[in-house]
Amino acid sequence: MPVSVVRFNLVEPGATPASLSARYRAALEMAAYADEHGITTVQTEEHHGVANNWMPSPFAFAGAVFGATRHIAVTVSAVIGPLHDPLRLAEDIAVLDLLSGGRLVTVAGIGYRPEEYAQFDVEWKQRGRLQDELLETVLKAWSGEEFEYRGRTVRVTPRPFSDPHPLLLVGGSSKAAARRAARLGLPFFPSAHLPDLEAYYKDRLVEYGTEGWTMMPGAETPLLHIAEDPDRTWAEYGAHFLHEARTYASWQSGEIRSAVKSGATTVAELRAEGVYRILTPAQCVALGLDNLVLHPLAGGMPVDEGWRSLRLFAERVLPVLGE
Repeated sequence: MPVSVVRFNLVEPGATPASLSARYRAALEMAAYADEHGITTVQTEEHHGVANNWMPSPFAFAGAVFGATRHIAVTVSAVIGPLHDPLRLAEDIAVLDLLSGGRLVTVAGIGYRPEEYAQFDVEWKQRGRLQDELLETVLKAWSGEEFEYRGRTVRVTPRPFSDPHPLLLVGGSSKAAARRAARLGLPFFPSAHLPDLEAYYKDRLVEYGTEGWTMMPGAETPLLHIAEDPDRTWAEYGAHFLHEARTYASWQSGEIRSAVKSGATTVAELRAEGVYRILTPAQCVALGLDNLVLHPLAGGMPVDEGWRSLRLFAERVLPVLGE
């Protein structure tokens, strides 16, 4: 049975407070439905100051999902580490880990948008040092013991539910990120299918004498939408996927590597590219992927259409894959 993921970033261009509230509540209802139908994971993420209302507060959203579900995991992929106070982040993750019984997975990255750093008055050029400090601090904090932090003795309580600590991965597409993960003995989450970087990480584990593992996207990791008639759905809703793809692409410099990076400028190009795919249930089953990522509300997708996609996925894809 493949890993099944429902992704939410809750983008809605031109949203009103009322429409965005309805979208957030729909996402929680979708998460509860996904939980009831055996979907593995809800994935969410963090971006700030985006005109289309991209999710800025993934841990608040994760807490709401945990309150509405009993089994499904929530992966925050990724939290922009240097934008967070390390002690407060350690507390927030510990509380969510306790509330959920260990269902929170956090991928810590450093981001790629200098304007987000400027918004929080964090020095962009210090992001590597700040990320090192953050990861080292949360690991010490989750011990529940006193430790030295910025010249003072501190202690973070409560201790998390998970032993030895909540699942924390280091994300990125650079050798610096791989070294950071290996040095701290943390698992590594490459942002794309990067076997050479995975090998580099494993070599660094040997160098540092630590243990770890990788959670790497497959060579093919499309964002999925399920529909009875893909041609009609592309015609009616393709602009939503293109909006998200173009927004994401506008943030990425040439050296950034991502499993969902798109170069498309039209809906036709996006469809041909294959990063976003609208498939019938049978076509989705035939993909044979180990990791299926459904994106039901992509780019401000109407909630009703998102529900149609999710129901087809849960009721006509997953049962066949489970046979």
